[in-house]
Amino acid sequence: MKIKIINHSLIQHKLTLLRNKNTNAKDFREYLNEISRLLAFEVLRDIKLKQIEIETPIQKTKAKVLNEKINLFPILRAGQGMVEGFLGVVPNAKIGHIGLYRDEKTFKAKKYLFKFPKDAKEESLNIILDPMIATGGSAIEAIKFLKKENIKNIKFVSIVTVEEAINKINQKFPDVELITCAVDQKLNQKGYIIPGLGDAGDRIYGTK
Repeated sequence: MKIKIINHSLIQHKLTLLRNKNTNAKDFREYLNEISRLLAFEVLRDIKLKQIEIETPIQKTKAKVLNEKINLFPILRAGQGMVEGFLGVVPNAKIGHIGLYRDEKTFKAKKYLFKFPKDAKEESLNIILDPMIATGGSAIEAIKFLKKENIKNIKFVSIVTVEEAINKINQKFPDVELITCAVDQKLNQKGYIIPGLGDAGDRIYGTK
């Protein structure tokens, strides 16, 4: 697995604000959106381009435009909080949805929804979004869903993860690139990341 840790100063600053337990739901959503937008620039750094001819106010010239379809796959609920940031950079991206919930006893991910854009099987960049990769179970299941549909060129974007999850994903899907902001210490007995930032879904939506 290729892993890229984004150490941009602004991202690290906003990540600290996300981690703070005193950050309210409104601010949490805003910081997550801002981090996601900054991450989008990194994720799309090497996206394919093509040359077209345009006319500036001065003369005709050749210039570059995007030449790759982009599909976003937020893992519900928390991944939805990253979508707006990416759409702020690539508003024409299409959006699929991966509905998973974690069994609190086994920590295994269970599916309740999977929708994908019709042209996702064509040549495109497919980006899975989830703020937290803890046990790695949800990440592995999400990648499985895409691969079963012959959806390729997959990147996984998270905010925080742990080495344990990285190793699990790498064993099954070494071709998937992971982009994250931080690799934290470990998981606690309940499967939460330490120090982490709590339950991202609950903090986004103000639930418990």
